[in-house]
Amino acid sequence: MLYKLRFLSLVFFGVSTCFGQGLSELDKRNGFKDIKLGTSIDSVKGFKLKKEFKERDEFPAKLYEVENVDYEKIGEVKIYKVELKTYKDLIYEINVITDKDERLMKALESLYGKSDYDMKNETYFWKTDNLILKFSAENKRQLRMLYISYGVHKMMRDDKSKKVDDIADDF
Repeated sequence: MLYKLRFLSLVFFGVSTCFGQGLSELDKRNGFKDIKLGTSIDSVKGFKLKKEFKERDEFPAKLYEVENVDYEKIGEVKIYKVELKTYKDLIYEINVITDKDERLMKALESLYGKSDYDMKNETYFWKTDNLILKFSAENKRQLRMLYISYGVHKMMRDDKSKKVDDIADDF
């Protein structure tokens, strides 16, 4: 009986450690290749402004496309597009469109552990306190990896609250 209890404890500890290390790896990488969430757009090589827009119809944001040989492939898998969204020049979304290749999902799960699945949106995802990585089909021949920063989104909400407070102080 004591051996069974020890064995179960070791299995539980091993499984929890394995999954914890996977998500900590996602936090540690904090983005795609050397593009990091929450950093300045100036830290990325080969960015081009595509358009300025309002995120959620209220936050001034910019959409950039990245053209750089470092972002043409993941291993042997072709990358079609890398787009970045910024708020106050800080990257809050990284959108990567690739060839459809089952090895990508296997590689992501080997790095970050087993994914969760959102049935409504047909999306696999890995979530930490700082970011979320979503993995889904873009179309029949392409996949999408979308990295989203919670920190920059929080900054947007804080700035909105500050504007409301500033208006309230004006009364």
